Amino acid sequence: MKLSIIPLLCFSISCFAQNTVSFKENGTSPKATLEDVSWVAGHWKGEAFGGIAEEIWSPPLGDSMMFVFKLVSDGKVQFYEVGHIQQRDETLILQLKHFHGSLKGWEEKDDTVDFKLVKMDGNKVYFDDFTIERISENEINMYVVVGDADGSSEEVKFNYKRMR
Repeated sequence: MKLSIIPLLCFSISCFAQNTVSFKENGTSPKATLEDVSWVAGHWKGEAFGGIAEEIWSPPLGDSMMFVFKLVSDGKVQFYEVGHIQQRDETLILQLKHFHGSLKGWEEKDDTVDFKLVKMDGNKVYFDDFTIERISENEINMYVVVGDADGSSEEVKFNYKRMR
């Protein structure tokens, strides 16, 4: 009996440690504005996937906040992301596209990877399997669920410091 409780306890602890949430099918995004996430604007740098990750976010303008992401390892760009958080009606959506270091796109020409807003809670903004957390004026965390070719997925944490 005790042995069956240990895996359940470990599973429960790992569930509470997760920083992302999924958008429920037929769910509704809460009301939000770009001002609610304007604190993410800036130049951010950190370590991820064995390299250096860099993100640059613009302040709100024209119903969006655009960003670019770059991952460099072994002195070479591994991939880029270009995207935005867009104001749509009375809520937000995060959309992005991936590019190889050569700027050849991963997604089809008109396709984007979309993350609907799930909830906002204090210093965290929860999009579908993608969370942005404000630690301080000069530090943020981003958590994203990343899938593998075998169908498995895991949550990856990016810790960024503001560049001056």
